[in-house]
Amino acid sequence: MMLPNETQELSCTLPPPNELILKWAEEQPNSVYLKQSVNGEFIEWTFAEVADKALRLVTALRDLGIQPGERVALISKNCAEWFVTDLALMLGDYISVPIFPTAGDDTIDYCLKHSSSRAVVVGKLDNKEATELALKANSDITSIAFSYPSAPNAQYNFDQLIAQSSPSDARPQHSDNKIMSLVYTSGTSGKPKGAMLSYGAFSWSVKQLVELIGLRDDDRLFSYLPLAHITERVYVFGTSITGAVPTAFSESLDTFIEDVKRHQPTFFISVPRLWTLFQQRIQDKMPQRKLNLLLKIPFVNTLVKKKIADGLGLSQARILGCGSAPVSPALLKWYHSIGLNITEAWGMTESFAYSTINYPFNPDKIGTVGNAGPGVKVKIADDGEILVHSQGMFSGYYHNDEATKESFNSEGWLHTGDIGSLDQDGYLTIQGRKKDTFKTAKGKFVSPVPIEKKLFEYSRVEMMCLIGLGLPAPILLVVPHQFKNFDRNRYEKTTRKIINRMNSELESHEQIKGVLMIKDPWSIENGILTPTLKIKRHVLEQKYHDMGQQWPKDKLVIWEE
Repeated sequence: MMLPNETQELSCTLPPPNELILKWAEEQPNSVYLKQSVNGEFIEWTFAEVADKALRLVTALRDLGIQPGERVALISKNCAEWFVTDLALMLGDYISVPIFPTAGDDTIDYCLKHSSSRAVVVGKLDNKEATELALKANSDITSIAFSYPSAPNAQYNFDQLIAQSSPSDARPQHSDNKIMSLVYTSGTSGKPKGAMLSYGAFSWSVKQLVELIGLRDDDRLFSYLPLAHITERVYVFGTSITGAVPTAFSESLDTFIEDVKRHQPTFFISVPRLWTLFQQRIQDKMPQRKLNLLLKIPFVNTLVKKKIADGLGLSQARILGCGSAPVSPALLKWYHSIGLNITEAWGMTESFAYSTINYPFNPDKIGTVGNAGPGVKVKIADDGEILVHSQGMFSGYYHNDEATKESFNSEGWLHTGDIGSLDQDGYLTIQGRKKDTFKTAKGKFVSPVPIEKKLFEYSRVEMMCLIGLGLPAPILLVVPHQFKNFDRNRYEKTTRKIINRMNSELESHEQIKGVLMIKDPWSIENGILTPTLKIKRHVLEQKYHDMGQQWPKDKLVIWEE
């Protein structure tokens, strides 16, 4: 299958990122664009410096024999060099292939081979072993490393290549249909699929988002969610280059909060798990009863809310976002109660993460993922599946015509694979993935996500997952939050109360038969979470199927040994 780069159009309808960086470099060359935290201090890069480095990288890639139209992979945690490389690949007429920095060597190897990447740029990594294994297995691919201690060994050094190269004078003309990037979906099952993303659809999605939220002269962005994921690429990179918004990067997880505090972002996006961890950190310092009391006292409640926001570095944030995985409405209501209004949005790689959004923030619609963004149409199919239509659609899956055809109906509506409903105001509520719905041994179907969301309201746990495919009855897997002075017996007693309450609200075939307290937290490294922190339900179903089959009749709670 060929990449659909040939087109009759001579230019993009909207200016693509490669044209925008040159525009800002000319109009405001000395304005700071990127701020990279190194050794506890921000190193600032102006628009002129970013454009210069990107154009020098284009020359370096040409000198290494990488030809226009070829694929170049990028594996690194977020950093200023990531932005520079992405812009260089557009300026050099290459197709970027971002790969999650937490991916295993098998996934990296698959993406490199499947995309036929000619070069790979590697950088900051928490664990470089998997990437080094993949590079060794693909030694024919040219490798370039950023100058960070955690970067894998590579054939060339990023800074040295830029220093010895002159700025390229290449100015490729991109068209709306031309492929900008191959983004491999993290996927909760099966091998990742390479979604082909075009310049036109990317720029359209970013423009719609920017016009919806509006930009101010004093706006600041903070980039830390994986840039290999479409949400960060559109909402942060796309917004930053479209609006010339200064953007900062964290040095490490250890310095994350301090880096956020120093930059004071006005637009900050996170994922449900991190918002949950922030909440638990606050509650560990200030028990909920005390917080409730203080919030009832005039003037004091304002000081408390400010102290919490200051502690997270979010006192200047005018827009807070949440997406990429289901979030409990109770969590968003809790943040609303302390003055932090989190806008929930929903989309997917195939729709450039831009489909619905609860913005302007409407507290009455917490529990929904908002209504269709400007330019987007959403409808519900007869079987409950959510269908989406807009100009911001992917161009198909690379080397996978069958999956591409299955993604759209005859009228061009995208099959999202999510089940949901629209209220009278057009706000969308998601019940879960079609494939997440499981059938128990009794032949009855159970949709786990609504049950899990309700349980998150009733309890305080790190993570949970309801499984039941082929089992006599569903069982709940729980990663308990470890309180100070954790009391297992007390926790188990509370769990029984919550499950009994939940079961009283469920149909008989949905009722939870048992709760397994998980010993080791789920992570990307142990293969339970995707790079965007979604739970791989099918992996847990396989791992605990036998236990679910043999669950003792007299036990509601079991602790994994």
